[in-house]
Amino acid sequence: MSDLFTAESIISLLTLTFLEIVLGIDNIIFISIAANKLSPADQPKARNIGLVLAMAFRLALLMGISFVISLSKPFTHLDAGWFKAAFTGQSLILFGGGLFLLYKATSEIHHKLEGSDHEETEGSTKGKTTISSVVTQIAITNIVFSIDSILTAIGLTQNVTIMMIAVVLSILIMMFFAGPVGRFVNEHPTIQMLGLAFLIMIGFMLVAEGAHLSEVVIFDQEVGAVPKGYLYFAIAFSLLVEFLNIRLRKQQKPVKLHKYEGHPNQDGMI
Repeated sequence: MSDLFTAESIISLLTLTFLEIVLGIDNIIFISIAANKLSPADQPKARNIGLVLAMAFRLALLMGISFVISLSKPFTHLDAGWFKAAFTGQSLILFGGGLFLLYKATSEIHHKLEGSDHEETEGSTKGKTTISSVVTQIAITNIVFSIDSILTAIGLTQNVTIMMIAVVLSILIMMFFAGPVGRFVNEHPTIQMLGLAFLIMIGFMLVAEGAHLSEVVIFDQEVGAVPKGYLYFAIAFSLLVEFLNIRLRKQQKPVKLHKYEGHPNQDGMI
């Protein structure tokens, strides 16, 4: 325990906590948009369950670090001449998670912009969105983001206790800000669209990173990784522009996006 109070440990803890929060931004975006399908009363519960699951996944992975590290080792090699790859467990999870985000984000954009009353009525006959279905979607993305987050943490420090404390602190901070972030996203349709666009970018990045970790080579061209700094800069710049637009449009009435069946609109009507 005495090692936790050294200057080096405290710096590592603060750095890792900040890094976990930054890496968790995309998770908060997805959780906020997924929870938006529920009624306002159920949204905080879904967000909290999602973040608690994120913390549980991360802590479980930290306890099985040897398993996490084994995911980064190739388990098979494929050489078809024009296509070469050395697949790892980590790369397949990132690839599958990226495809899932691409599908979900595209589906959400279609529903919010082009979803018709016929689609909503038809969807309501098949069953309304429930907390369990939203939490299931959140859990799937948490697995992807958790593995990426823990592997990054392992590269920063080898002290498991510091990593666990950083994970708990970062999740608690995100739980505190998830509500305001979720409400802000729900009240501004353009922020919802930006958030979904960010998920498409993140999905593409995960697919590219999965291919890069698998050392995929197509027609003698190796697939490179997308630098995360570029992605976060694009997100930050887009949000800055939109915040300026929001200030200029304060007196204007925002457009209405399609809502899921059974949810009240901004005027409190169904």
